[in-house]
Amino acid sequence: MALAGVRVVELAGLAPAPFCGMILADFGAKVIRVDRTKVATGVDTQARGKQSVAINLKSTEGVALLRKLCVQSDVVLEPYRKGVMEKLGLGPKELLKENPRLIYARLTGYGQSGSYATAAGHDINYLAISGLLSRLGRRGEKPVAPLNLLADFAGGGLTCALGIVLALLERTKSGKGQIIDASMVEGAAYVGSFVWKSRRIGLWENPRGENLLDSGAPFYDTYQTSDGKYMAVGAIEPQFYRQLLKGLDLDAGVLPDQMSISDWPDLRRIFTERFASKTQADWSKIFDRTDACVTPVLSFKQVGSHPHNQERASFITDSSGEESPRPAPVLSRTPAEPCLASDPVIGEHTVEVLEEFGFTSAEIDQMLAAGVVECNATKAN
Repeated sequence: MALAGVRVVELAGLAPAPFCGMILADFGAKVIRVDRTKVATGVDTQARGKQSVAINLKSTEGVALLRKLCVQSDVVLEPYRKGVMEKLGLGPKELLKENPRLIYARLTGYGQSGSYATAAGHDINYLAISGLLSRLGRRGEKPVAPLNLLADFAGGGLTCALGIVLALLERTKSGKGQIIDASMVEGAAYVGSFVWKSRRIGLWENPRGENLLDSGAPFYDTYQTSDGKYMAVGAIEPQFYRQLLKGLDLDAGVLPDQMSISDWPDLRRIFTERFASKTQADWSKIFDRTDACVTPVLSFKQVGSHPHNQERASFITDSSGEESPRPAPVLSRTPAEPCLASDPVIGEHTVEVLEEFGFTSAEIDQMLAAGVVECNATKAN
């Protein structure tokens, strides 16, 4: 795979960093998640393909051990607020001094500088500070965050993974590592570059929920069907809009002009009534293989059985029967090969990983006895 041979130490965290680590693991990197000891159950639901080592970082021996793992790796991925790793003596300056080729990725909400650098926050807060949240929501309603996707995952985990891959590529030329300051505020804002840069062409000149792409236009929205499900409509271009009207059995000659904003409420009412007259399956048959840009809003239960997704094998099922998206994008020569085994339990690979890093059995046994590390023996056996 593309990242085969790359060793990553991921400090256990929530959502964004685990997603970043999973991306790297899916494409071939050896990702070692460092968990805390005396923790019964992990919260990392994106641990596919990772190994778990449990280290007691409250002990000086545990900190020294983690230091050895980091300086013998290619990438360190840490999700803590500013200053946490420095207090442990594991900041990037210390580790890069020992291993100049190390890539030290710091994934935080507000970044490593600025007045909010040490502040707590979640996706909705980062999205608010990025400016994007102000544009999300329907007309006359309050801003609505789209799950925790934009800041945590698009602006956070995915953007950080891109930074790591870029740094790995640059290292092939310079032979040097570097520090990645991945701010979810800035990552989310960067993902929203189109919104920022298309203001000059008038695409977002109206208030929230009254523009072409934010549910303001009746031909770019969702509509409920007679069976309580939904269809998504994205018929912007005139040729696609004509296909939409044809499928709905509506006469363009008696309807308002598509781009007459003052008539959009009336047009929306007509579309709403028409879509409510048939089931989602009925409308899917009508619009399938047309260029009307009308598709069913699939539930998680439906998505894997949709013909297009089946043909591309877009979703995979692991050994426990859990379905999830296949890694993307698809590479022609070195595609991702996601691990289908169950996610690792905390400390499952402690002994195995330490052996790979050159520790002897006696040294490992001593650390286990002293509580410096833990191993889930039942799972490991």
